[in-house]
Amino acid sequence: MVKMKKLIIDQNNENQRIDKYLKKLLCKAPSSLVYKMLRKKDVKVNGKRVKENHILHLGDEVSLFLYDDKFKEYTSPLTIHDLPITFDVVYEDEHILIVNKPAGLLVQPDINEDMNTLSNQVLTYLYQKGEYDPEADLGFTPGPVHRLDRNTSGLVMFGKDMRALQDLNEMMKKRHCIEKTYRTIVKGYVKDQELIDYVIKDEKEMKMHIVPSTTPNSLKMHTKVHALISTKDYSLIEVGLVTGRTHQIRVHLSSINHPLMGDKKYGDFEWNKQIKKEFHLNSQLLHAYSLSFVNPIGSMKYMKGKTITCQVPQKFKEIQEKYFK
Repeated sequence: MVKMKKLIIDQNNENQRIDKYLKKLLCKAPSSLVYKMLRKKDVKVNGKRVKENHILHLGDEVSLFLYDDKFKEYTSPLTIHDLPITFDVVYEDEHILIVNKPAGLLVQPDINEDMNTLSNQVLTYLYQKGEYDPEADLGFTPGPVHRLDRNTSGLVMFGKDMRALQDLNEMMKKRHCIEKTYRTIVKGYVKDQELIDYVIKDEKEMKMHIVPSTTPNSLKMHTKVHALISTKDYSLIEVGLVTGRTHQIRVHLSSINHPLMGDKKYGDFEWNKQIKKEFHLNSQLLHAYSLSFVNPIGSMKYMKGKTITCQVPQKFKEIQEKYFK
């Protein structure tokens, strides 16, 4: 029978044409079928017919009208790898999973690592619990709502069902629904402050640069800084993100001469060398500390007022105790 399949566009599939997305999803189908489905209105995005060049955005709902047997024939079920679980579960219910990611683990696959990632470990975890079956759930894969850099530790949130993932993605886009805070140690004496600047990405260097607000294609960057402990030489701080730009905390703190401890890309070379020798720290000391559900929407309204936190890693504690006795 013909059945409507609903899929939510996640961070892996946003900003691409609908025809290219469908070719990847229906990887065993001829290209002509994809374009025929688009012409015959068998594909809709957010309930509306779209053309083949329509660009998908985070949180979009793609509906496909296709016979069950054909959908199975044309798709390739996700392979669940038997991976070791290196994350800690911080919060879980039937709709969402919030985990503490260790530093050094990618959230999503990239060209250097496509198997042992946090996302794949979460799929292993849910599969072992009997909460996810890739063959039964071809139209949906539990996925992360946001990312952390490989060497940043802390909280990452996953949607366990389609509605939850859709609402969580929408909340992240609105930015005032969830508050994210991080903890780090930086150089120098820091006072409470708000930072607003504009950035562009240098694709060649893979770095973000602060530029005048009039610069074409620049993006606004808004960061809140709260000092927990400040001394003449170092500060333990909590950082809140109003926007969510690549390397935002690292770029913003470095721009006001308070680079993050251990940050090779934006940090203080001599300080990093000293820290590496003393604590064997090879990357930025940055931890995603809390997620606060300030104004949740839709299926997530039951989370209103909840704040999920996770303690900093052991190495962070050791450094903190040494620097702030």
